[in-house]
Amino acid sequence: MSARAHRVVVIRGDGIGPELVDSALAVLDAVERHSGGFHLELEFHEGGAAQYQRVGQALTPDSLDACRKADAILKGPVGLPWVQRPDGTEAGLLGGILRNGLDLYANVRPIKLFPGIPAPIKREPGQVDYVIVRENTEGLYLSRGLGVGNDNAVADVMLMTRPGVERIARFAFDLARTRNGAPKDGVRRVTCVDKSNVLRSMAFFRRVYDEVGERYPDVQRDYLYSDACAQALVMEPERFDVLVMENFLGDLLSDLGGGTVGGLGLCPSGNYGDRIAYFEPIHGSAPTLAGKDRASPLSQIGCLAMLLDKVGEAKAARQVETAIWRALESGALKMGADGCPVGGTRAATQAVIEHLG
Repeated sequence: MSARAHRVVVIRGDGIGPELVDSALAVLDAVERHSGGFHLELEFHEGGAAQYQRVGQALTPDSLDACRKADAILKGPVGLPWVQRPDGTEAGLLGGILRNGLDLYANVRPIKLFPGIPAPIKREPGQVDYVIVRENTEGLYLSRGLGVGNDNAVADVMLMTRPGVERIARFAFDLARTRNGAPKDGVRRVTCVDKSNVLRSMAFFRRVYDEVGERYPDVQRDYLYSDACAQALVMEPERFDVLVMENFLGDLLSDLGGGTVGGLGLCPSGNYGDRIAYFEPIHGSAPTLAGKDRASPLSQIGCLAMLLDKVGEAKAARQVETAIWRALESGALKMGADGCPVGGTRAATQAVIEHLG
């Protein structure tokens, strides 16, 4: 019998992106050989700051069309701080292009405390295990490139729509049903994070969240203002299971969460629509580390696990996740206090491969 095939577009990105993607593909090759039951058909496309410098576009229409036709997209970090548009914003970023162009409305960011990580918070491995679900196409970031103003004032508009909030809330509650609940009490819970006490748009977000949540009596509804949530993610992270929030808040709080468990180099993310999704590390392209064999590949390898889940290869996804955990737990893979793996990127990748089991 022939192996199951899935078409995947790969964008290697900028800075440390190509190194991290190479690590994830090395793990993929080992998983495919171990499994023998599936194969990812890879199609490579250029995208990011270097692409913008070459052709004046961070991603060409042909590449976007290829992404649209794929089963999933694996993307390395993109962007270089010095590559900017005339308005001063970064020119090499692909978030707005892919998320809005493919209507990928749910940004999913798992935050987990692994063994052997010198994390700032005092918790045991597994006591922090939650997912931030960030609305991806509306909110404050809908104003990307559309702000209006002059030398005296500038305005960026935050927009929430009923269809947009309904679908992100449904996504969060559906996700909670697939999980084991919060580490503290095992309760399946979705926490709505907002500033509904201040902003009318946020009050609307909470109201629609409540309407959707009534259809999920098996999942507990929970509420926190964003400033209180920032504190709770540090002081009581074990209470959280799934958190859902507006775009800008999700951007901020997911980085805070990543910081509590040892850094963004451990954190993958996925951007989901109704059919397709793309997967990328939370962090940026870290150009000062590029080519030095120092960057952590775990975020990108984690992206591979999420991608495998998305295309229906759940067993392979669990193999990858377990290999990361075992490599860290055994001490074969150690992370330094600076967030870089001891021994380098390639050695860390090999440690994960050797623990696929």
